[in-house]
Parts: sequence; structure tokens; C-alpha cells
Amino acid sequence: MINNNKLISGNKMTNSNKIINSNKNINCKKCSCGLCCTKIKDFGVTIGKTEILKDVNLHIHCGDLTAIIGANGAGKSTLIKALLGGIPHSGHITFAGGNKKVINNPKMGYVPQKLDFDNSSPVSVMDIFAATLSSRPIWFSISKDIRRKALKSLSLVDGEYLIDKRLGVLSGGELQRVLLALALEPIPDILLLDEPVSGIDQNGLKLFYKTVSNLRKEYDLSIILVSHDLHLVSKYADRIAFINNKTIECCGTAEEVFSNEKVIDVFGVDWNKVLVDRNDGEDD
Repeated sequence: MINNNKLISGNKMTNSNKIINSNKNINCKKCSCGLCCTKIKDFGVTIGKTEILKDVNLHIHCGDLTAIIGANGAGKSTLIKALLGGIPHSGHITFAGGNKKVINNPKMGYVPQKLDFDNSSPVSVMDIFAATLSSRPIWFSISKDIRRKALKSLSLVDGEYLIDKRLGVLSGGELQRVLLALALEPIPDILLLDEPVSGIDQNGLKLFYKTVSNLRKEYDLSIILVSHDLHLVSKYADRIAFINNKTIECCGTAEEVFSNEKVIDVFGVDWNKVLVDRNDGEDD
């Protein structure tokens, strides 16, 4: 069986405590033409008696790919889940459109690390799209309109050929492309990627990043990416935010972040090493 709560595509935020200044504009010179920007202010998450995040402040520009990095357990995925509305938090998250007007219910596309399902299940890619795009059970006949929408979304990730394949026969890279296509129906204001290429081979990993980068440019998407792959993050991310000690300790370009002493201490690499690894990867 498929765990549908791990699959969120184009869902709208409805938790009103995440929206502030709903009658005001957001003044962001860079966000004059994009779909959406996100401002996180004085943000914190405490689960039970455990403080996971505190005093997080971050401005994610529209049209940018912002990568979130940090050690295991630093709170990266917690931040993504809070943005999706799945975890209570303190502080504020404000979303604004390209016209600088606050968006009370932005469309959120989400690609998780993995999709839990039974590999022997007969469920196909088309069945997943039908379940996502329609309220009718998947054993009902699938309408031409639903199939058309599914093919259109899959075409964005060069995956039309996957539509009738069974989920259990897909490679890791193919499955993540399907999840990405699901997150793009409809085209979201913000795309959240939580370690989406975990366990994928190098070729599939590069293809996924290139696809996401092309989509960002074509649709001017705001993308927030959690990743452990430093050399690919340095290549594709416009900005990188480093979470450490429960907060964002530095944020900037790849060169700025990977030249930071705290980042070097955590990952054991500096900007020169990241560049060497990135160049070696491009030669593969």
C-alpha cells in the first residue's frame, strides 16, 4: 500500500498563524517578477520538551533555488515540514507573490525523500496521478482529462514514457521524477524538496538536479532544497543556508557559505575542496 501522507502535491497552506501582515505588501526588490517569495522570521520549533529550531530568520527569493544544509539532525527536514503546515511553530512565515501582495494560501509542491509502497503492488504511475487529481477511487475508469494532465506533468520531467509503468519496476531516479511531476500539478508557488535524490545513482542524481534547475528558470519557481550533496548544491543553488546549533548560522552564495569556518568544521571541506569535487563530478 502507498503511504499517501508522504505525498503532497500542490497543497494549499491554510494554517492562518503562518501568515502575517495580510493587508500589507512585502518590499523585496528582487521579487518583482517571480511567483512567490518566502520570509521566515523569529521562527522556532519545539516538540515536547525538545527545542529543535530557534530564532530562524531567512528570506527565500522568488525564482531562486535555496539549499538548506547542515549535519544530520540539525532540523532541516523539520523546517520543511513546518513550512508545509505539519508541525506547530513559533514566529512567522510570510508568503508573497510577484506583485508583492501577501498570499494567504500559496500552492505548495513537495517531493519527499522516498515514497513508501509495496513493490509487488499493481499500482501504476497513472493510478497515482488519478488518486492525486481525482476524488474518485483509482479502480474507477480514468478520464481522458486526468490522463492528459498526468502526461502534461510527466512531460515537464521528460517522463511521459513512465505513465503506464508499475511503481514497483521504476528505478530510484524514475520514481523521484514521478514524485516531482506530481508536485508540479498544478504548478506551485513554492516547491519544497526534502533530500529528493537520497539513494539515487550519480546519473539519476544529475538528471534530477538539471530538471529542477530548468523548471526553476522556465517557471520562475521558488525552490527550497534540503540536500547533503555539497558539490551539486554548490553548482545549482543560488543561495545556501547553513543550519547549526538550532538556527541558521550563515546564508549566502556557495563560495561565501563554504568559506565559513563553522561550515568547514561541520563538513570538513572548504570552498576549494567543494570546487574540486564539483569539477571531478562534471568529468564523470
